[in-house]
Amino acid sequence: MILSFFRKKPDEQKVRDVYSSIVAQSRQKLFYADWGVADSINGRFDMISLHMCLVLRRLKSPEPAEKQFSQALFDLFFLDMDHSLREMGAGDMAVPKRIQKMGELFYGLLDSLSRALDEGDMDALKGSLMRNVYEGIETPSLELLVQYVLDQDQYLADQKTDAIRGGMVEFKKF
Repeated sequence: MILSFFRKKPDEQKVRDVYSSIVAQSRQKLFYADWGVADSINGRFDMISLHMCLVLRRLKSPEPAEKQFSQALFDLFFLDMDHSLREMGAGDMAVPKRIQKMGELFYGLLDSLSRALDEGDMDALKGSLMRNVYEGIETPSLELLVQYVLDQDQYLADQKTDAIRGGMVEFKKF
């Protein structure tokens, strides 16, 4: 336990750089204007969560460096969500409950998305995206988002974790 104080922590700026890339990717106009993702607080949270899940999947490893970087990235994500809720006027009493709900939604997406991708189960992937991004409504854009997730997952798998921990994550251009 005491040795954890002596472990080298991830460089905060590199974590911020990766998080900024995730947020920038999740804000692509295509998702909202063409693919029917709700351009709302929930829709934007869903898209950031989706991209976070993809990056965290790539960083999943028994290696301490990847675990620490993933944890720092996760912490920054929820710190940003907390800050955003407070900026929107959520009261001090409401924020922890809303963050807890967001955490549950995020972990649900991470679990269902990872399981579907690991098993190559396209029906499960469609179901996960329909529930978590399209609020249970099947839309024509669902197939596009499924293919996008498959492409991004593969594109991220080809990136070195050292580069990601170095602050450089790239998403496939579409």
